[in-house]
This record gives sequence, C-alpha cells and structure tokens, in this order.
Amino acid sequence: MILSDSRILEEIEKGTIVIEPFDRKNLGSNSYDVHLGKYLAMYDDTTLDARKHNKITHFEIPAEGYVLQPHMLYLGVTMEYTETHAHVPFLEGKSSTGRLGIDIHATAGKGDVGFCNAWTLEISCVQPVRIYAGMPIGQLIYFAAEGVILNAYNTKDGAKYSSRTDKPVESMMWKNKF
Repeated sequence: MILSDSRILEEIEKGTIVIEPFDRKNLGSNSYDVHLGKYLAMYDDTTLDARKHNKITHFEIPAEGYVLQPHMLYLGVTMEYTETHAHVPFLEGKSSTGRLGIDIHATAGKGDVGFCNAWTLEISCVQPVRIYAGMPIGQLIYFAAEGVILNAYNTKDGAKYSSRTDKPVESMMWKNKF
C-alpha cells in the first residue's frame, strides 16, 4: 500500500518520516518531490572494478547549469535529507525528468526502513541535457512495511551508506565479501 498525502503528513507529524527541508508545495497526492543538490561526482577511472574502491571527484553545479553527456555516469544527490523509520521509501524519477531523457537511478530506487540520509542518484542521459541545482529531479513514494522491523538500516552492522552527507557517495561494493 502506497501512503497518500494525508498519511505522509501524519507520519511526518509522528516522526516516522523526516524530510528536511520540507515544503508542503512539494507534496503530491501520494509522493513527495525531491530536488537535485548542488554537487555532482564522477568516477576518476573509466574502468571500474567491483572489488576495489573506485575514487570519485566531486564538483559543484555552476549557476548556469551543467550539461550531462550520454554514455557517462554521474552521481548526484538530493537536496533533501530524509529519514524513514516505519516505511519502505522508493525514489522514482519525475515524468518531466524522464521526458528530458534523464535517468536518476540505475538500480537503487528502493530504500530500506531506517535509511537516514540524502539520496545518491545514479544519473545518466540519452542526449546532452543541461541540469541545474535545485531542479525537481524525482519523487519519494512510501510503502507500508508489514510486521516488526528487526534490522533497520540505521542500526544494522556494516551499513555502508549511513554517514550523513550532502554530496554523492560512490559505490561501496568493495566492502562486500565475494
């Protein structure tokens, strides 16, 4: 079950959903619009290795915007910091974003109960497109979680993406044992 706007507001009031900054005008009938933060990042190497720590370089999106190029992976971040303590958050692109040929995630659209951070975006595009810090980039949808949560992300050992940040975070796949 997806939470409606009134239920999202109730959960914010209860503290089980946190969105900072929160602006009521970004609340849709069953989602909350999130915006592109001011930082992007790109991997330093053109060939990535899942077993190694692939370094990234952060840069700030200039006021005149930044042109994304096809066949490149950009890591972005939401302006909004979120916490979700009793629901499963999903981040999806807005239709207006998709109609510009921008994908905001490759595979990581679902969050975990207990995720507390800004969202790192895995941005790619099909043709050159200029983007701007603060532009609407996606929407959060909240699903009810059934049953008691035994292993919330923010309390689990080895949670790789739990340090609060306003910059994109690179893959931590290298921390897995395989």
